[in-house]
Amino acid sequence: MDTPSPTAADTARALAIRSVHLMATGDRADFDAIIHPDATNREGKTEPPAARGRGPAAYHATALWLRAAYADLHHTIEASVVDGDLVALHTTMHGRHIGPFVVYSEDGQVDQVFPPTGKTFAVTQSHWLRIADGKVIEHWANRDDLGQAAQLGWIPPTPVLPPANGPSQAQSPAGQWNSLASEGLLTRLDALPSPRPTRRTTARPRTPRTARPR
Repeated sequence: MDTPSPTAADTARALAIRSVHLMATGDRADFDAIIHPDATNREGKTEPPAARGRGPAAYHATALWLRAAYADLHHTIEASVVDGDLVALHTTMHGRHIGPFVVYSEDGQVDQVFPPTGKTFAVTQSHWLRIADGKVIEHWANRDDLGQAAQLGWIPPTPVLPPANGPSQAQSPAGQWNSLASEGLLTRLDALPSPRPTRRTTARPRTPRTARPR
């Protein structure tokens, strides 16, 4: 029985998936093979200046930037959809933070540096890739950056709020949220905890009492 030839959608899907996997394993020649010379990465505004150009060199620079910070980097492809020349991928990105992760400002200067924590992460992402002339010509993404920051310890834990009715009543915001949820109060916005206003009072002068004759 003859094996059916891949459709245009199958080819586009395979190309998009390969381009994502190359971020972890590909060398420059691999990028040259599947990235269009005029390709644009719409996510490059926080990446190194070398990653903001066009073509395979810019995409390879993005890969080197990620690999400098993360070991064991890989994507699990959860789902894919093809619509004409556009491929949408739902992925889970995995890695271990072993080097400084550097975020750049729009003018190409170092904006923030996150020292390595040695922690692992797994976060969901969606990648959108446009195909032209049999190669990737455009990419943009939505990422769970907040979830990744929490898993890697980049953001501090939520502080505990002052107790409402004594030390034994102290609850974190998450605890207050869970308490409200268990009581079925989260359907109303006014059920959410809010700071108690401080009332200021002005002391009134005491009026001396007049002794009454007995």
